Formats: sequence, structure tokens, C-alpha cells
Amino acid sequence: MKSLLQLCTAAGLLMLVSIESALAQKWEVGGGAGGSFYTAKSVTRAGLSADAKFDSGWGATGYVGQNLNRVVGGEIRYSFLKNDAKLVSGSQQATFGANAHAIHYDVLLHATKPGSAVRPFVAIGGGVKLYQGTGKEVVAQPLGNLAFLTKTTEIKPMITFGAGVKLNVSKRVGFRVEVKDYFSQFPKEVIAPASGSKLSGDWIHNFVAMVSISLLL
Repeated sequence: MKSLLQLCTAAGLLMLVSIESALAQKWEVGGGAGGSFYTAKSVTRAGLSADAKFDSGWGATGYVGQNLNRVVGGEIRYSFLKNDAKLVSGSQQATFGANAHAIHYDVLLHATKPGSAVRPFVAIGGGVKLYQGTGKEVVAQPLGNLAFLTKTTEIKPMITFGAGVKLNVSKRVGFRVEVKDYFSQFPKEVIAPASGSKLSGDWIHNFVAMVSISLLL
């Protein structure tokens, strides 16, 4: 009877360890901040040209992720990105307050299993990006013959690419460093080409470098 009790106890402990191992770090909840940088487009008209872009700025993010198996994971993420809109042509420039809100779902492919001290990963996904012009519009804006910076809200489709590394500081706390490309259609209402002006391309890259802290559940 005593041996049976010991066997049952050992089996129960083994089961608990197995369950805990299976559930270990299944979920990841975190947030962080970093820098936000855009590529520029050219807007041209009658031999004149200017760079239409968003200035360098900052971003903050929050995410909820899940390990689907040893390698594949998925996460939903929201990011706030603060980058002012800008037109630049030689010594002339116009600046206008602007920000963006990005919501997307990414599939993550990890090089190591959950619980590893170091987990490099790549990510790909998609979602939407809401651009907002927040500045004060003026009648005589510099470079208004080429484009206008407007107080407008505009939603665009977005594709996301990224790579980074997760570091497990402890059993329940993680540290993450990553770079993402929020590749979206250019917001032609927030930065609106003037009549007769042409924009060099319909899509724009937004590179975001983030450092985050995660709670591992």
C-alpha cells in the first residue's frame, strides 16, 4: 500500500511537472518603446521637386503573443508612432504635426524552443495603419505648389516584416530587441500632392527599432 501511494505520488508530481512544462511561457504580454524612421518620396511638378516624408520620431508598442508550438508563435500588436509630416526642397521646408496608429497580427518563427535563454526570431504579418495630421493648417504653406500638409485622418493597409531576439531574464520576465518594417500605402490625404503634381510611388517604409519587456505566462 505504501509503495502504491509513493508510486501515485511520484506519478502525480511527474504529471504536474509535465503540465507546467507544456504551459511554460505559452503566453507573452509586453510593451516597449524606441525610434521610428520613414523613407521619403519625391513629389514633382513642372521641373520642381520636393521630398515628401515623415520626420524621424519615436514610437511605443504593446503586444500579446502565444507560442503555438516549439518554433511558431503569433502575436497581436498595437503601436503608436510620432513622426511629423514634412516637405523639403533646398532651403525651403514645411513641417506639420502628425502621428500614426498601427494594429497588426504577426506570425513569428523562432530559432530555439520556448524557455531558451536566447530566442532569435523573424516575423511577418499584416494589418492597418491610421495616419493623422495633427498640426494647424495655414493658407500660405511653403511648397504648397507641390503638396499640402493637412489635418486629416487616413487608414491604409499595411504589411509588416521584422526580426529580433528574445532574452529570458528569468522564468517569468523577458527582454526583447527588434526591428520592424511597417510597409504601408502612402497617405496621400495627410501629405496631399497638389493638382498636377506626381508622387514617386504608392508605398512607404517605416522602420521601427524597439526595446521591450515581456511578462511570460
